[in-house]
Amino acid sequence: MSDNPFADPNTPINDTDRRKRLRFRAWRRGFREADIIMGRFADEHLDSLSVEAVDEFERLLDAPDTEVYSWINGSAPAPSNYDGPVLKALKAFEYDRDMEAGDGPVR
Repeated sequence: MSDNPFADPNTPINDTDRRKRLRFRAWRRGFREADIIMGRFADEHLDSLSVEAVDEFERLLDAPDTEVYSWINGSAPAPSNYDGPVLKALKAFEYDRDMEAGDGPVR
């Protein structure tokens, strides 16, 4: 990411900066439960994901919060274009469910 405010925003970013941006977005979705799950998943797994998996994670971040959360917790089926390996990993991801209830600190 360039510190130059006049840099072309359409210039491709490198993989490291892309993953940093996605991690930031994962923690700041605006829906606390989704923030906790996706943010912690990003912290633990984003650096080791393949480029294709990072693309899938970014698509999930682009989807509406409440829908993604319902796909993760199983209260609604995910559309086939979102139901890939990353969503399956999010469903299986072990996060501290007490944090979801608001019983602990959140980043």
